[in-house]
Amino acid sequence: MKRILILTSLAAVLAACSAQPETPKLAVVEVTDALCRPTPNGRDTTACYATLTASTDDRLISVASPIAGTGEVHEMKTDNGVMSMAQLKDGLPLPAGEAVALAPGGTHIMLFQLATPLAVGDTVSLTLTFEHAEPLGVRATVGQPVSAAHGGH
Repeated sequence: MKRILILTSLAAVLAACSAQPETPKLAVVEVTDALCRPTPNGRDTTACYATLTASTDDRLISVASPIAGTGEVHEMKTDNGVMSMAQLKDGLPLPAGEAVALAPGGTHIMLFQLATPLAVGDTVSLTLTFEHAEPLGVRATVGQPVSAAHGGH
């Protein structure tokens, strides 16, 4: 009887050890077309753009760069003919499978207190932090966005 009890207990322990909980899939965010504007003389800020596509619903919650004191996700809006820019305090929603464009005149990244001026052809390292996906390192090229002629950040 003892032997059956020991074998049954051993089988239960082995079964419990082999049944591992399924690891939830993390969101994966793909970043394309990362670009930061060059800085005019005397300015220590720049705007950066990219297209983000998340595999599952996620949110871009912060951005950082080793060359900037601060990085923020911003939105530009026009109300009653007045354009304004403000930080998205709750981050930028990234619906699953939908390409979200950070672009001039709309949602974009702002880098403040740049350590050095940025010139066309330079690269900028960015770290994007998401609500669910792992932080993502991105290298953005410095250049003029295609719609730069339309103003906006």
